[in-house]
Amino acid sequence: MSSGEKESQNLVPKAAAARLSLYLRHLESLRITGAATISSRELARALGVTAAQVRKDLGYFGQFGFPGIGYKIENLIVEIRKILGTDRIWNVALVGYGSLGAALFRYRGFEKQGFRISAIFDNNPAVVGQPVGGLLVKNITALAHAVAEGDISLGIMAVPAETAQEVADALVFAGISGIFNFAPAVLSLPENVAYVSIDLAVQLEQLSFHVKQLREDAPFEDPEQGI
Repeated sequence: MSSGEKESQNLVPKAAAARLSLYLRHLESLRITGAATISSRELARALGVTAAQVRKDLGYFGQFGFPGIGYKIENLIVEIRKILGTDRIWNVALVGYGSLGAALFRYRGFEKQGFRISAIFDNNPAVVGQPVGGLLVKNITALAHAVAEGDISLGIMAVPAETAQEVADALVFAGISGIFNFAPAVLSLPENVAYVSIDLAVQLEQLSFHVKQLREDAPFEDPEQGI
């Protein structure tokens, strides 16, 4: 990738990049139905954005539409997967095999989208050494060796908040380039390590806030009206 291409990639808003995944999911669902093409207006309507927004989001990466046709669904799926980097299989290290870690490992949607959990780590003696879906749970002290041997680039953290930074540091030291953090903690990471954090409690708080706002904005109805 040239320096100009790198600069262009850096200018893509995070919100636009996030919408690419939503576009991809919808396109994949349409492909199952046998649909062959879609317009920017149809794609926008399905996802609650404007057609101009769809064209702008895709325009950051190239021109994929055809005059008078719109977008060929199969072609656009291929292009978006290339942009997202999911046109290949990514080996992933899962750190933490408690209840959440076990649920994440069992989730088959990861591999469908190109992410294979190929190594599992924990520091609990009751878990380390146990066979799980064809893998053995390894002690986290084996992380660096396993990452190098297994060509692992990504790590998923399903650990308590109090150990999150320590685990993140171990992943970075092992050579992991991207971390998906489920721990309710803010991490300090080098600039060359990509980082996505999902705090499920925060997401629920946001959901409860929006529900509260909807209820407060709802018009008052006198229960005796209409009796």
